[in-house]
Amino acid sequence: MQTFVRIVEANSYTKAAETLDLPRAALTATIKKLEAFLGTQLLQRTTRRLSLTPDGAVYFRQCLEILQAVEQAEGAFRGQAAGQPRGKLRVELPGTFGRLALMPHMGEFCRAYPEIELVVSLSERVRDLTEEGADCALRIGALQDSAMIGRQLGSMGFVTCASPAYLAAHGTPQVWSEIREHRGILHFSGLTGRPYDWDFMVDGSVVTTEVRSVISVNDAEASVSCALQGLGLAQTARYQVRPHLRSGALVEVLADTLPTPMPISLLYPQGRMSSPRLRVFADWLGALLRDDPDLQEKL
Repeated sequence: MQTFVRIVEANSYTKAAETLDLPRAALTATIKKLEAFLGTQLLQRTTRRLSLTPDGAVYFRQCLEILQAVEQAEGAFRGQAAGQPRGKLRVELPGTFGRLALMPHMGEFCRAYPEIELVVSLSERVRDLTEEGADCALRIGALQDSAMIGRQLGSMGFVTCASPAYLAAHGTPQVWSEIREHRGILHFSGLTGRPYDWDFMVDGSVVTTEVRSVISVNDAEASVSCALQGLGLAQTARYQVRPHLRSGALVEVLADTLPTPMPISLLYPQGRMSSPRLRVFADWLGALLRDDPDLQEKL
């Protein structure tokens, strides 16, 4: 059942074999034996992807329920019921946010749950969660339509800022519409190649404006670096520039018309939250974000 579920979630024998640390041939043999034992075909394979047969879809849902019940039953005897979940937990984090906001606190989680082995992948590239074999992934921004479950944990606040040198040379915008007269450091999507819009909350509504680009980057840390060098205005996550705002290396502008926040959500496959490992990680992550006002901005 575990092998079958992993193959379905990964939509690939090869990917499933990698995450189970087993030869691909072993998985093929297991599914053949399972189908022979059940007397029905569970999976159909085309040149591009796997798909469940009607019987396979029913069996898959039942397998999820059974495996979750097994994990809960075993947990009662292995310390999980006493607050000691154990086993491997594969987590995907956005690269910049993971490095700056989460990884400095990861030791707290590891000390609180020493029986959990974390496998953390940091990347700005949005990948298919199940194909990568991850148990959960943190996403920033609106979630795409998906069979995954999304649990919002917070919302990321943003700030418009520039260096004192830039403001001294080019002036400080007093209203959002003056942004058009300034030079901006644009952040473009590594996936689409399009720059993200600059927007502001004005009298309860969202307005967007064009920005004359002096440089475009696809990395949030690079955007901050350019702002520190006085190349132009930047819109960036507030948590990321807090030290620079405190030191005066960067100055916030248009504080009364803030950029719109972005939701921070934990994404995981259907039924996976019954795993004690994932539950405690999700609760810990939610508490960590709640303690940071810049990650709980009102949407």
